[in-house]
Amino acid sequence: MTTPQFAVKGLAGLREIGKLCSLGLDVFRLTFRRPFQVREFVQQCWFIVSVTILPAALVAIPFGGVIALQLGSLTRQIGAQSVTGSASVLAVIQQASPIITALLIAGAGGSAMCADLGSRKIREEIDAMEALAVSPIHRLVVPRVYAAIVICVLLNGMVSVVGVLGGYFFNVILQGGTPGAYLATFSALAQLPDLWISEIKAVLFGFVAGVVAAYRGLNPKGGPKGVGDAVNQAVVITFLLLFFLNFVLTTIYLQVVPRKGL
Repeated sequence: MTTPQFAVKGLAGLREIGKLCSLGLDVFRLTFRRPFQVREFVQQCWFIVSVTILPAALVAIPFGGVIALQLGSLTRQIGAQSVTGSASVLAVIQQASPIITALLIAGAGGSAMCADLGSRKIREEIDAMEALAVSPIHRLVVPRVYAAIVICVLLNGMVSVVGVLGGYFFNVILQGGTPGAYLATFSALAQLPDLWISEIKAVLFGFVAGVVAAYRGLNPKGGPKGVGDAVNQAVVITFLLLFFLNFVLTTIYLQVVPRKGL
């Protein structure tokens, strides 16, 4: 690949990033325009819940179990069994829960959102709305993005509870841990800001998943096949952005919030 070709591809990538950021700003700006599409918002919330709640619960149980087993084995080796419960809670609430929730929102709800908007685009419904001076972002994108945010926050709480219960079961039943010690150490290392950062992650992850899915759905290329490609691209791009954003937020949180000692 020659340098000019590489430069052209780089500029095209930067242009796509700029358009994606522009869509995110438009969603935030049009949030305050009336009327808010309440019916569309409720329908999208119900749809996302219907396709994500059961998989989220089923994934959270083994995820919490794996974390509890690994931490239980590690704390036993170093003679710190008393902190197994609090360490498991920290791992589940801070990292596992928002990541699991966001991946399911992006993989199930986001892909369906992208496919729906992409099919509307190739059927020229989006162009017809623009011709009638109806903003497709305000009418279709804004309620979908906020539905993804709301459901991501709610599912994050459910996954946290299910993950902690799964960790408790596997630690107590399979590793012979003490139930009272596991429950009593919840507050040994964990603190309220850990819950806040988990919810902040859920809000940002839901926003990113919704905006990326909407952007790729509004910009398919190549007809019906392009819609399928856009769905795949939306899921992959969302996964990459979520892991990068999780790294940034975790780094900032650990630097800003002082850790609680034993």
